[in-house]
Amino acid sequence: MLNKNKIVLIISFFLIVGFACKTKKQTQTITKPKEQIDTINEKCKLDFKNSKALTKYMQENELKFNWLYLKANVESNVDKDENTFDVKVRIKYDSVIYIVIEKLSLDFAKILITQDSVKMRFDLKRQYFKGDFKFINELLNTDLDFEVLQSVLVGNSAKFYDDDEKLKPVTDRVNCNYKLSTERKKKLKKIENANEQVKKALQVLTLNPDNFKIVKNEFIDPITNRIFIANYQKFSSIDSVFAPRLVNIDIVAEKKAKLKIEYVRIEKNIPQKVNLNIPKSYDSIEIKKK
Repeated sequence: MLNKNKIVLIISFFLIVGFACKTKKQTQTITKPKEQIDTINEKCKLDFKNSKALTKYMQENELKFNWLYLKANVESNVDKDENTFDVKVRIKYDSVIYIVIEKLSLDFAKILITQDSVKMRFDLKRQYFKGDFKFINELLNTDLDFEVLQSVLVGNSAKFYDDDEKLKPVTDRVNCNYKLSTERKKKLKKIENANEQVKKALQVLTLNPDNFKIVKNEFIDPITNRIFIANYQKFSSIDSVFAPRLVNIDIVAEKKAKLKIEYVRIEKNIPQKVNLNIPKSYDSIEIKKK
């Protein structure tokens, strides 16, 4: 049974990107994408493109920024528990993610994330949490890092191995799109013991053939048998930012979870305030790991 502090932490992290659902290691098997070359549909006239070409076009068309401000309406459904929130996100590329989550116009949580730290403040309860991704991942049985959060929020890809033998291109003429599957690079967890194998996290990207924007981003964890899927829709160019305005996130795990993010405002390259101070009068949230 989760205590109240752990529940608060899980809800906050789930609202960041949707990974934070407590799951146990399962015994069922996840079906990985077949390493096919192409599928056939006479109505679709896509030319085959190899992995190098797909990677090049995808990276050229990703959202590039130094600073980013996102304002969104968010609907969450965690194990049939539905909630709605207003969320504001400020991102300094590869450096800081600052998130304010509001419920009924009141601050639910303020979260500051860097490459190696996570800090949260809950003003209504005058509490705070300080930790890092190692603690969060052990607590919630997830595989989070800064780069995954940053990429999923804006529809970019997380860094992956671009070796020919690890990249699998697919020309999907049934759905008329391109797919690119590969192993995710591990940046935070460096395995020092040569006898210990690093688990392989698979990333599958579905690309729009017209502009090579990512329309689906899937992460598959073979250890916990969990699938994370982000679908991107309603691409439009507002304020010179061409980006998805709707993100639907699904998590296939012990507990089903859904997250709908509808961006109502996106601003690029305007410096933002990203400080999060913890008042001395606030109490630290104590969370015990199992």
